[in-house]
Amino acid sequence: DGDLKFPLESVKKLKELMDGNRHINPRMMVPKASYSLCQEKHLPEEFWPVCKREDAAMIFRRLSLAAEDDLCEICANAACAGCF
Repeated sequence: DGDLKFPLESVKKLKELMDGNRHINPRMMVPKASYSLCQEKHLPEEFWPVCKREDAAMIFRRLSLAAEDDLCEICANAACAGCF
């Protein structure tokens, strides 16, 4: 994401955390404005510096999109070209 680089396995873990929050009972959820992935105890260590940035939520959203299940790992890698 920009000049930031993260291991693919960590990005997949991030996506799992983000997807896991969608399956929580809405009555038990913390208001979205006060929730942050940075509060997750299972957030991979590589993302801790991102939590100090104002654009952390956008970075996490873009990384989650990069780890969509329907993309092959080769095509999800921005450094790779020629998948199609």
